[in-house]
Amino acid sequence: MSDLAREITPVNIEEELKSSYLDYAMSVIVGRALPDVRDGLKPVHRRVLYAMNVLGNDWNKAYKKSARVVGDVIG
Repeated sequence: MSDLAREITPVNIEEELKSSYLDYAMSVIVGRALPDVRDGLKPVHRRVLYAMNVLGNDWNKAYKKSARVVGDVIG
């Protein structure tokens, strides 16, 4: 038997999926879905506002299409 085969431990697939999904779901909720206490913004909204600021998208200047801002945020 190889060393790799000795390191593999059998697990119950249902229990592993439950715990893995719960860990992932909690990280998404905490990291992306809940607004931040400091400013009430979600991370995606903060990135959009920052991109608009970098572009100089102010109230007293010519408008820019939203696709430009989204393109800058997405990359």
